[in-house]
Amino acid sequence: MNCEEPLARTLAALDRLVPGRLERDAPLGARTTYRVGGPARGLLRVASGADLDLVHEALQAAEGPVPLLCLGQGSNLLVADAGFPGLVLFFDPGAATLTMPTPEGLEPGCSVLVRADAGYPLPILARRAAASGLGSVAWAVGIPGSVGGAVRMNAGGHGADTASCLVAAWVADLARGTLERWDPGRLGHGYRSSRLGPEHAVVAAELQAQVEDLETAKARIAEIVRWRRANQPGGANAGSVFANPPGDAAGRLVEEAGLKGWRQGSAAVSAKHANFVQADPGGRAEDVRRVIDHVQATVARRLGVELRLELRLVGFSDQPLPVVEAVGSA
Repeated sequence: MNCEEPLARTLAALDRLVPGRLERDAPLGARTTYRVGGPARGLLRVASGADLDLVHEALQAAEGPVPLLCLGQGSNLLVADAGFPGLVLFFDPGAATLTMPTPEGLEPGCSVLVRADAGYPLPILARRAAASGLGSVAWAVGIPGSVGGAVRMNAGGHGADTASCLVAAWVADLARGTLERWDPGRLGHGYRSSRLGPEHAVVAAELQAQVEDLETAKARIAEIVRWRRANQPGGANAGSVFANPPGDAAGRLVEEAGLKGWRQGSAAVSAKHANFVQADPGGRAEDVRRVIDHVQATVARRLGVELRLELRLVGFSDQPLPVVEAVGSA
């Protein structure tokens, strides 16, 4: 698939539509929690739905398929050292808003709606909700991602996930230039998955939270933070690399295969939690990928279990490019 000319036309159109805002050869790996990997050919900070209308207009000018990636906090991505040969839409957390009701006068257990833009960081959402006496979203405090990313991959932890509290998401179709409200049934959430494709960009989400005692809400946040610090490594990683197989834990399988601490160059399986792969400062994405491939092959050979990636690989030659083509383009 030849995307070079359509990409060039798209970037040129964005230079015209949003002058001075398109960053070329933009650091991409540095915008992920791994802190490794190369640049994107173009990166546009998205501050509003109006920006996505202009992206659609630029895609119409492309007259062909364009590699396109939506980026939030980059907490579930490994970017290849060669970078991403396309356009990245970075949902700016500085422009994202959170709207919450004041629960004063409401009985504990009452449900209220919280609305957040796609770029809003999950840990801040969880803490602000708890500080207002709103529970049921405390699980998000330990996930260094964004609301949009959580909707796309059904992020979760501590016995809950995005689907468990999601009421609706507003989704832009960049190929068609539409914005629609998607209910949970349409999103089709599964374990760390949804029906959203590369042409879809989450704009905002509405979550259900429950009114509870303020001290109870704060204590739940503190306990989740304490547990994660005690049981999961810090440093440069992307959280769980592999999805848990049914009835088992990926970390347990990696440890049983004797791979805890196994190193390749500048990356290693964490000695604290075997479902984490750590990258050294200034390391290489290729080393992280080699560790991941070795773990998958070894667990399959020794234990007969095929581990499925939860981590998303971007820009690697053996991975399909996420491409978008405007409907009606030649």
